[in-house]
Amino acid sequence: MKIAVGSDHGGIHLKNHIREYLTAKGIEVLDCGTYTEESTDYPDYAAKVCQAINTGEAERGILVCGTGIGISIAANKIHGIRAALCGDVFSAQMSREHNNANVLCMGERVIGVGLAEMITDTWLQGEFAGGRHERRVDKIAALEAMR
Repeated sequence: MKIAVGSDHGGIHLKNHIREYLTAKGIEVLDCGTYTEESTDYPDYAAKVCQAINTGEAERGILVCGTGIGISIAANKIHGIRAALCGDVFSAQMSREHNNANVLCMGERVIGVGLAEMITDTWLQGEFAGGRHERRVDKIAALEAMR
């Protein structure tokens, strides 16, 4: 599995920690930036990670900003992306099982590294349950055509 990671300046420390954490577990990581603490715009990094997913360069993505809110909103504007902002393990589990989320979003200023690791592990191990949830995910995809 290859995971694309990205963040703005407000999430760079947690993004870097997650990158190193995944690499230590033998998971291939594509780091889409940012690479410095200089002020940046989170939509730019949401676009890079989501593009990597949509082109098949990565299977899933993890995005981090200060709260996780802005970067999750930006990611969800991109066709084919189901980004879930998760601040707890249960939400991470449900985002995979019920929503087939392909992008995990977290807030560096909201959660610590220990919780972020647990959320990441749960999200990566989660599998889509399908069934009645497939119908709902299909309806979410149909919303992408609305203007």
